[in-house]
Amino acid sequence: QVQLVESGGGLVQAGGSLRLSCAASRRTFSNYAMAWFRQAPGKERELVAGISWSGGNTYYADSVKGRFTISRDNAKNTVYLQMNSLKPEDTAVYYCAAGPYNLAPLSIYEYDYWGQGTQVTVSS
Repeated sequence: QVQLVESGGGLVQAGGSLRLSCAASRRTFSNYAMAWFRQAPGKERELVAGISWSGGNTYYADSVKGRFTISRDNAKNTVYLQMNSLKPEDTAVYYCAAGPYNLAPLSIYEYDYWGQGTQVTVSS
């Protein structure tokens, strides 16, 4: 069992930055690929970024490429999402997820563990 706890969400003006953190409970955190998803009201949950268990491979949705950076610190059992140049359309609840894979899967159904989510609101 892996428990995930997100933090770092909040209200920010367009063009601003936030850094989300996701702390995992399990010492075998480094055996899991990690990802950040988001869900806006009335929309499906979508993959934002993923990272392999070593941190050597990353994936980004086209909508966030060049603005968001995913990273992980396996010694701290934590994955991060640095979000820069935020836009109102980035407003959503952001979730971190863990899957027992080397590379981060693209499908939401491949992830076994989810955090409770953290709200990010970007004002125009």
